[in-house]
Amino acid sequence: METKGMPGDKGGLEKQALMDEIRRLKKEKNAVLLGHYYQVPEIQEIADFVGDSLALAQQAKNTTADIILFAGVHFMAETAKILNPDKKVLIPDLTAGCSLADACKAGDLKAMKAEYPDHMVLSYVNCSAEVKCLSDLICTSGNALKLVKSLLADQKILFVPDRNLGGYINRMTGRNMKLWPGCCEVHEMLKAENVLKLKQAHPEAKLIAHPECNQAVLEVADFVGSTAAMLKFIKEDASPAYVVATETGILHAMGKTCPEKTFYIAGADGSCGCNDCPHMKKNTLEKIYRCLMDESPEILLSDEVIRQAAKPIEKMLRMS
Repeated sequence: METKGMPGDKGGLEKQALMDEIRRLKKEKNAVLLGHYYQVPEIQEIADFVGDSLALAQQAKNTTADIILFAGVHFMAETAKILNPDKKVLIPDLTAGCSLADACKAGDLKAMKAEYPDHMVLSYVNCSAEVKCLSDLICTSGNALKLVKSLLADQKILFVPDRNLGGYINRMTGRNMKLWPGCCEVHEMLKAENVLKLKQAHPEAKLIAHPECNQAVLEVADFVGSTAAMLKFIKEDASPAYVVATETGILHAMGKTCPEKTFYIAGADGSCGCNDCPHMKKNTLEKIYRCLMDESPEILLSDEVIRQAAKPIEKMLRMS
């Protein structure tokens, strides 16, 4: 798959020069650049660490840098700030949001908690800092099953905000968690019939899917797992090819992990094409460069929000 060009870089520095300048600024300012697997390849290449939500949270917790620049979306940068209240946390584009985080507002969750006072709130990390404040425990797609299995069998759970991930956990554990009706716009648009058409066109390929996909896609998948789990699977599995039901950015890491294998990203129309998160793709080398230069935009949270939101995140990290 071709590497895309950089939006917003018209008339600016050439790509390699930008990368060199970013490296220089990181060293000069003792900054660390954390990048999600869904970032464009050039950002993954310049990042000090690339990972999924759990790994990035762990890296954010352990960094000794003075500045954390988070190439991801807003809730990820907030999480880094919550775990590092004394560090400066930057994000290249403040408008890089998340459909899942947007689906669950703190006020609405507070009202639902009042309806179900005997339920603990288990929140997928793809949520706002305010929602984390109302949560008893945070999870990621990589550790959600493990965390739920570790809870008492009679523990009533309200799972927010992803109904697809929550439904998958219910099916895998036999739980009956009450599910918030949110979903990831990128994964939700993938339909089983279209994914199967792509698989039929490439019969040698196994279908691997992220648990944010809807139930119909997950039921026909050969493997279901987080981005990190997918990378581990393709490395250990013998198949020569894979149909990948998640965001396009993962293909860069997959190609580096198993360059001898072939990967087909599942598109909404059943073809092998792009499945880009419009929020993740708002980040560019140009924005990262300017962000380091200006040390802005910065993630700012109140002391009380940081204190309350840190509790369920720290609990997750201990349990993970």
